[in-house]
Amino acid sequence: MFKLWIYTEKISPSLLCYSLSSIEAQTSTSRPERRRYWHSQMEVEEEKEAFPSNNDCLAEGKCDGQVLKEINTEPSESFDVQNSLPEGKKEFVAPAVGMEFESYDDAYNYYNCYAKEAGFRVRVKNSWFKRNSREKYGAVLCCSSQGFKRIKDVNRLRKETRTGCPAMIRMRVVDSKRWRVLEVTHEHNHLLGAKIYKSVKKMGSGARSKLQSSSDAEVRTIKLYRALVIDGGGNGTPNCNATGGRKFSDHPHQLNLRKGDSQAIYNYLCRLQLTNPNFFYLMDFTDEGCLRNVFWVDSRCRACCGYFGDVIYVDNTCTSNRYETPLVALVGVNHHGQTVLLGCGLLAGETAESYTWLFKAWLTCVLGQYPQTIITDRCKALQTAIAEVFPKSNHRFSLSLIMKRVPEKLGGLRNYDAIRKTFVKAVFETLKVIEFEAAWGFMIQHFGVTDHEWLRSLYEDRARWAPVYLKDTFFAGLSASRPGENLSPFFDKYVHKQTPLKEFLDKYELALQKKHKEETLADIESRNSSPELRTRCSFELQLSKLYTREIFKRFQFEVEEMYSCFSTTQLHVDGPIIIFLVKERVLAEGNRREIRDYEVLYNRSASEVRCICSCFNFYGYLCRHALCVLNFNGVEEVPSKYILSRWKKDYKRFYVPDQGSYNIDSIDHMQWFNQLYRSALQVVEEGAISLDHYKVALQAFEDSLNRVHVVEEKQD
Repeated sequence: MFKLWIYTEKISPSLLCYSLSSIEAQTSTSRPERRRYWHSQMEVEEEKEAFPSNNDCLAEGKCDGQVLKEINTEPSESFDVQNSLPEGKKEFVAPAVGMEFESYDDAYNYYNCYAKEAGFRVRVKNSWFKRNSREKYGAVLCCSSQGFKRIKDVNRLRKETRTGCPAMIRMRVVDSKRWRVLEVTHEHNHLLGAKIYKSVKKMGSGARSKLQSSSDAEVRTIKLYRALVIDGGGNGTPNCNATGGRKFSDHPHQLNLRKGDSQAIYNYLCRLQLTNPNFFYLMDFTDEGCLRNVFWVDSRCRACCGYFGDVIYVDNTCTSNRYETPLVALVGVNHHGQTVLLGCGLLAGETAESYTWLFKAWLTCVLGQYPQTIITDRCKALQTAIAEVFPKSNHRFSLSLIMKRVPEKLGGLRNYDAIRKTFVKAVFETLKVIEFEAAWGFMIQHFGVTDHEWLRSLYEDRARWAPVYLKDTFFAGLSASRPGENLSPFFDKYVHKQTPLKEFLDKYELALQKKHKEETLADIESRNSSPELRTRCSFELQLSKLYTREIFKRFQFEVEEMYSCFSTTQLHVDGPIIIFLVKERVLAEGNRREIRDYEVLYNRSASEVRCICSCFNFYGYLCRHALCVLNFNGVEEVPSKYILSRWKKDYKRFYVPDQGSYNIDSIDHMQWFNQLYRSALQVVEEGAISLDHYKVALQAFEDSLNRVHVVEEKQD
């Protein structure tokens, strides 16, 4: 016996959330039929999935007021394909990527039964065997009309029956020793006949004996460890047909997909669920059962949410520019200053409702941990959604995206070059609000652009994007507060405006693999090598031992630039607080040098130092001006409060993300799983550093498992 938890009352029909099994309920049946079917499908799950996952519920981002119903069901490894559909149906679940079978015979029998109901015959196109044992490890089963007759057979009197039909399934043995479906083609290029009761019988002896022991193949039980039902041609129901192309205006409240996109999405999520133990996804359907929004996070990205979820950039490049793939990526920055993926979504459109659903889905995934800062495009829908879901977070607009739009928005103006230079100077070179206001006012009046709509709206939103207003906001390097800095789309080289959804799903893992490889190499380099010191400054030596290699290079540049600063003098003294003026020679336009003044506040008793340039909040490390003041006052080490843990080499080793670990629910099994998974992931990452690390980590896992078994034996 095992327990199943489902929400049975007060759940919003417009915000449905499904685990692997529950998505299978999205068929063309009515809602009561879908519920009965969902219950039947849940029974096929393996016992290891008996407890609900975080993606079992998302109703307005809360579970308050929901009524939980406990259902006891008998655990079963077997799945009767005939009884898997709603009442009155006699059809078999369509094959899909991710299905697993106990044996080749089971897989063949399943496809044979499905083919009989669909109206075609099956034959074995290819089989692969191991050289030594002759054990079968792969096969392709296809429609009997696949291919064409050989030339020597054409002259025979028998009629040509083959049509080159593409319908097939490709499968092979995986690590679990089961047979997994890796590729499926459903389409036939010929008419399907009535139910066919005989198929081409190229099967093993085991399959023949099974057929002989049963009077009817229909009543046989097939061990199927993953199954699905979803309309391969549309959004989940016949009433939501997919279009040949994507038109955003046709279906503003549902995901507009090409034919086969729904199947591709589900196959992809199904496969990730199989290969990622902590994989998380949600699907949002309309009342009519049409797919509206999708959100997913794989296990490694989910772990990154705990480490690097303090600052998030919402990359909606694809949706705002009407790409073929309506993708939204949630992006963070890791301890090497590299961008990392924190979640992905496919949205029906740029609406407040879609963004609200997406953010609530992410918040559910990270167990309610709010980000400190959220950076987005200037979009009213995003503003509305963030204000509702993340009211405690600092919402800021991406300066990088604003600067990219300058040529588009101002390019048609007379004196464009002069306006652009004045605009850039007002944004990047002003250090005080009064200076920014004066520079902006001069630009508006001097060039006669008072009535320019884009500039007017920018000025109204200035507190969300102009660096001079954002000095108290922490950006972790995602601010782009210096000229020339850009925030490139996370999937920049993997998706373009015409990239189909199916192609993106194929490229998604390639992109993540590249990012993971870059992070791993950076980890190895940071741990196994010491950076070259370029000065005799004690600050440089101190942080060379702590920071990752890339972050240290950035800090090292600030140390080197201390030598461009001069004349550190006191401006004002108020008890322990002293305001210093630091002069710096900077490279200006035309390769000329000019002197700029920077005010730095220093509190000796509190070991506090703050520069007017606010480099620490923008980038996470102290600037050259603050270092000059510390050095002037005889301080030989950077105060600990200005050495952020998120930049350290051993950050992942010692930091355990606090996501409710100290308030574990005594009955919430999924919360137990999440906490154990995060802790185990740290051991895995450290264990992969070297062979010695690997041996110690593996032994620790084995010892832990033995101790858990001891507890289990005591309870028995």
